[in-house]
Amino acid sequence: CRAAEILDFLSSVEAETIYLVGDILDVWHPGRVHWGGLQDAIWTELGRRADTGTRVVYLPGNHDAPLREIATGRFDRFELTDSLTHVAADGTRYLVLHGDQVDARIFRFHVMTRIGSRLDAALRAVDHALRGLRPSAKRGIFEWAICGVNALMMVGNGFEKRLAAMAMATGHDGVICGHFHKAALRQSGAITYANCGDWVDSRTALVETFEG
Repeated sequence: CRAAEILDFLSSVEAETIYLVGDILDVWHPGRVHWGGLQDAIWTELGRRADTGTRVVYLPGNHDAPLREIATGRFDRFELTDSLTHVAADGTRYLVLHGDQVDARIFRFHVMTRIGSRLDAALRAVDHALRGLRPSAKRGIFEWAICGVNALMMVGNGFEKRLAAMAMATGHDGVICGHFHKAALRQSGAITYANCGDWVDSRTALVETFEG
């Protein structure tokens, strides 16, 4: 992730509640998790917020799915839950979850998470090396390939419609999710669909003001 940019963002905002909408820890690649430095500083800052009154909620995703097995409802200093309802300042009710809960069945297998993330990492590594040879290039050929792989994973998935249907069936006005790495804020039928994107490519977050 773009750790320095996450810290810059956190330093620019104060919030009553922070939702970490899954895939915060990539437990499928324990040998490649780089703690220390800025990565550690992010976790420390979130913990400091929790200690000083901010509600920090961790909603696991497919990359940190084992956390769903923790029965205490707590992880480190954070609340831990698979999904919840966020009531905005204007009364709008949002279903908040990672989003992998509505994946097509084949994508729910953990092996697909491992294959996909390894393929993505390999493409990024090659792209980074090639960009070093052509620093003036705005976009490398393998970055286009990464986008193609992401698009292929979404073909026929219908995740947005399924999330909207889930939100409507549970009495919500909207859904807030992550998982798909594509930042969005739009209407999906009668439901507001909001995706926070990620801090690898889009470098985006969803923020609610006091007006809702």
